[in-house]
Amino acid sequence: MLPFILIDTALWAGTTLRLYQRGDEFSIRVDKAGELMNSRAHHSEEVLAEIACKCIAGRKNPHLLVGGLGMGFTLAAVLLHTGSDAQVTVSELIPAVVRWNRGYMGRLSGFPLADARVQVQEMDVARVMQVSHQFDAIMLDVDNGPSSFTCENNNALYSNAGLALAYAALKAGGVLTVWSACTDDAFTQRMNKAGFAVTQQRAGSHQSKRGNRHNIWIGVRPGS
Repeated sequence: MLPFILIDTALWAGTTLRLYQRGDEFSIRVDKAGELMNSRAHHSEEVLAEIACKCIAGRKNPHLLVGGLGMGFTLAAVLLHTGSDAQVTVSELIPAVVRWNRGYMGRLSGFPLADARVQVQEMDVARVMQVSHQFDAIMLDVDNGPSSFTCENNNALYSNAGLALAYAALKAGGVLTVWSACTDDAFTQRMNKAGFAVTQQRAGSHQSKRGNRHNIWIGVRPGS
């Protein structure tokens, strides 16, 4: 088997991110904590987007927010499941991740950042939600979910205040979908407290049902 080769390194908020490649496979790793994401395991991220898009199907000129670019698979799924009238904002706090998606690994997801429907905001998704209260759907795939992996500051996004911000940023009847590596009853309770009608769905990291099972929360803001 081919070994992974380090092809780029980025420093961000005291953390070192490393991009590795092995043939057509890419891996992003964080300091000594290990692998953050791998291009071979992305099915649950696609499900995250598909659920959100189905919830708002039929809306004209929908505006969707993807929080966390990752390896581009969530964004690519959004573009697949929305029409030409959609507007998609992507919030990614780490400039290197945007650069890697435009270059090294963009072809894996079909270079979704090049789509005319997409606008990239290199800022915290909480800030994007704070300044724009107009989204039909918000998809959050930041860090490892409610239990942060790379940065403790990400915890605020999943707090009561963070969920209240997401609720306020959605139009009536809008949907918030949240990806997590594991279940979290306390987070479910916080979503309910914020006013969302909450359901959950499990999805595998691989479409073949191999690999880890991830959790997706679906929170709908009441109204129409």
